[in-house]
Amino acid sequence: MTTDAGYPPDATDRRLIQATQAGLPLTPRPYHQLAEQLGLDPDDVMARLKRMLAVGIVRRIGVVPNHYALGFVANGMTVWDVDDAEVDRLGELVGRLPCVSHCYRRPRAGSRWPYNLFAMVHGHDRGEVLGYAAEISQTLGQACRAHDILYSSRILKKTGLRIGD
Repeated sequence: MTTDAGYPPDATDRRLIQATQAGLPLTPRPYHQLAEQLGLDPDDVMARLKRMLAVGIVRRIGVVPNHYALGFVANGMTVWDVDDAEVDRLGELVGRLPCVSHCYRRPRAGSRWPYNLFAMVHGHDRGEVLGYAAEISQTLGQACRAHDILYSSRILKKTGLRIGD
């Protein structure tokens, strides 16, 4: 495994990736706990993760909350048919809205699926989600031709790529 930057991860990087791919320890000092677990210095753990982020081996380190446990039981993927000439610019604006947890562009699937912009929102009820959709609609303005909301019906376990030994 190498990156576009040509940086190949060494054996210690691979051990660190394997130790973190299921999540960071839920402790006040997770990098220190990882360092102890791997027999490394905490500063080395943080420097390695920073380097792997910079060159693209690790894309991001972030929190993945259980929205249901937090009381957000109306989770809706809003889908938008946005003018292709405006979708990148407007997608950036939508992605910055506080109500949007993630936003991305996808190719259309002809007339069966005309949507090219997706924005996930989480609410305590469907009325709250509809309010967020109205906010997104205002942001998109005339560039938006149609939209819909796909509500979650169950929790799916989300995981990224996993590497083995």
